[in-house]
Amino acid sequence: MKYKDYYQTLGVERDASEDAIKKAYRKLARKYHPDVSKEKNAEEKFKEVGEAYEVLQDPEKRAAYDQMGAYQPGQDFRPPPGWGERFGASDGFGAQGGFEDLNDLDLFDILAGLGGRGAFRGSRAQAGATPGRDAEVAVTVGVEDLLHGAEIEIPLNFTQIQPDGRLQRVTRTTKVRIPKGASDGQRLRVPGKGAPGQGGPAGDLYIDIRLRPHELFKVTGHDLYLEVPVAPWEAALGASVDIPTLTGKVALKVPPGSRAGQKLRVRGRGLPRPKSEERGDLYAVLQVVTPSSMSEQEKDLYRELARVSSFNPRGHFG
Repeated sequence: MKYKDYYQTLGVERDASEDAIKKAYRKLARKYHPDVSKEKNAEEKFKEVGEAYEVLQDPEKRAAYDQMGAYQPGQDFRPPPGWGERFGASDGFGAQGGFEDLNDLDLFDILAGLGGRGAFRGSRAQAGATPGRDAEVAVTVGVEDLLHGAEIEIPLNFTQIQPDGRLQRVTRTTKVRIPKGASDGQRLRVPGKGAPGQGGPAGDLYIDIRLRPHELFKVTGHDLYLEVPVAPWEAALGASVDIPTLTGKVALKVPPGSRAGQKLRVRGRGLPRPKSEERGDLYAVLQVVTPSSMSEQEKDLYRELARVSSFNPRGHFG
């Protein structure tokens, strides 16, 4: 059996707190999520991070993992004598915790059935009903999904105990509804969609919402921010310009004397607020843009403006 250093995978110390482990997982899950990551082997890294978190976030699994000892990643190893009996795994892995056919076992397959609501107890677990474990997964959605709500399919991997005590990996696809008004970073609970129980109820599924970057809009809570380029004369004289929103174009009034970086609010054009018909606002952030190329006539007009204008943008320097 090959050793996996789950602490190294999450980049935390072996004495890391639960909060530190969760924070590290969420950071790496966002970094390596296949829908948004540009990293090499992102999908593989994402699975490794999820596997490490599933073990370390559960106190009993973490204790069992720590008791196995520390080795180099990929190193062949055997759990210490008595480990199987101590953590209730001996019935499924050979008499007296001897762990037969170790080369065919995966470290995560052993640990995945331990701890929490779905603790593996070999034949003892089969004697009584055992609730299923909770599952947690990060899901990446688009801005439009938060606007309208969306139904998505999530593949989930579980480890189930067979009647003969062996563990088997099972993949199940679950449909879940992302409600209108959900927000980036929100954690949703879907009752009964976690791992199936052993004669008991299934666990719950927890969904961590991650927002996919949008090409135009930046999201803060339920408000949207949009950079709006304006010409120098539009900023100086005022103008009405068309800008995009998530539900179509609107006319934005640029007041005379506007400056770069100024924010103009368009009420009710942001994202929906949960359980409400109200929406956040859209903030247009003005960016004054000069022409990249000009005709001689345009240059003459700028020269004339420079000649007659008393405006000094650096007057505050003294």
